[in-house]
Amino acid sequence: MRIRPASPLPRALVALAAAAPLALGLATGPAEASSPAMARPHTPYAIGHRGVPVQAPENTLASIDRAARLGIGWVENDVQRTKDGALVVIHDTTLTRTTDVRKRFPDRAPWRVGDFTLAEIRKLDAGSWFGHRFAGEKVPTLDRYLRRVDHNRQRLLLEIKAPELYPGVERQIADTLRRTGWLDRRHVGGRLVVQSFSAPSLKAFHALRPEVRTGFLGAPRATDLPRYAAFADQINPDHTKVTADWVRKVHGLTGPHGRRLEISAWTVDDPRRAVALARMGVDAIISNAAHVVAGALADDADEDADAVPAPADALG
Repeated sequence: MRIRPASPLPRALVALAAAAPLALGLATGPAEASSPAMARPHTPYAIGHRGVPVQAPENTLASIDRAARLGIGWVENDVQRTKDGALVVIHDTTLTRTTDVRKRFPDRAPWRVGDFTLAEIRKLDAGSWFGHRFAGEKVPTLDRYLRRVDHNRQRLLLEIKAPELYPGVERQIADTLRRTGWLDRRHVGGRLVVQSFSAPSLKAFHALRPEVRTGFLGAPRATDLPRYAAFADQINPDHTKVTADWVRKVHGLTGPHGRRLEISAWTVDDPRRAVALARMGVDAIISNAAHVVAGALADDADEDADAVPAPADALG
């Protein structure tokens, strides 16, 4: 996604992180302020944006491993292609922000992902920029990343990043998912969503693998939503674009798998905002600190449950 992880979390957020419940499961099922009178229809699930990038370098195996230890059941990643056709997990279309590519290859500006071979990218350090203890962390291949997510028993929101730079990448991603076992009934049934900002790319992937759930990244106007419902099971907006009325209109439509459209809002690191979005009815919240968001949502759900009056015959 486009939003870069926040630098150090505010002190209050860190405190909440320490107290946040760790259990995360698959939920069923301009900003508006939450209100105590606004009952929440369900508890959204939290998705780790590039893993847990407030505690480990984004889009690395270390980041999803840390997410797993924190109980984050869903992780999001970004996929691009190297010069020699390998799929790698990295967000930016250049290597400069999250690797030591300038030091290793000083004469290769502008250091685009697609201008380097996999062998060259494997030489890069993708962890030291975040902290010394992550020195030597690598840019993972999609194949290795998928196997680690599976090993961790996590679920995956996979973004096709900048597909206009990599013609045919949709078929290549589909082939990698098949080869690594991610297109069986168990994964397709509830462990995988493929998303993109590009409607043409998402349409192409949907045509290749119609059994896989897909998500469009953006907040289309309500009048345009039916067009997206033809090939997308989710509409995943920047959280600042979400309103309760827009949520109702999205939920009023059925996607290609015969279920109502879902909403995964990004990127939310403020627990109060997460609760407000939950009360509007979003289905999932993508966060750089998903463990914090999950804790806030669980606490709010507990408060809602405590507020429900007991049945008359139970009062004695």
